[in-house]
Amino acid sequence: MNPDIRIGQGFDVHAFAPGRALYIGGIEIPAARGLEGHSDADVLLHAIIDALLGATGRADIGTYFPDTDPQWRGVRSTKLLGSVMQELAHEGWRVVNCDCTVLAQEPKLAPFITVMRVTIAGLLRVTADRCTVKATTTERLGFVGRAEGIMASAAVLVSRES
Repeated sequence: MNPDIRIGQGFDVHAFAPGRALYIGGIEIPAARGLEGHSDADVLLHAIIDALLGATGRADIGTYFPDTDPQWRGVRSTKLLGSVMQELAHEGWRVVNCDCTVLAQEPKLAPFITVMRVTIAGLLRVTADRCTVKATTTERLGFVGRAEGIMASAAVLVSRES
């Protein structure tokens, strides 16, 4: 049998909001403010979810988890990703690897990269060497550089036996 191999890319942006916890990559990051969103606003997991949905020919995250549906208010994005992974696994899809980048002027994410990587790898059901998380700033340019929000991108490779 020949494998069906596909790549997907995802992108997400959230503005900072006071009085919220900051979740990135499935973990809580100590910070003075979190991100605005209907769920926990985990910008990195949202980008990964969109990459997975795109790779497997599905609609975007907003179609599956609309911000108009109260059941998703405040939900952890780990739960959203778990739901997507369950559906994909049921159809025989598996993640080959995932490569992610978070763009944030603040807070500094370097101390949390390893934990994010291990957490995401577990959620994607792969070993940590198949999940890369990088963090960078925008050198104080744009909304990220002004510390108004955070953005993330993700690329995933998925496969299934045909």
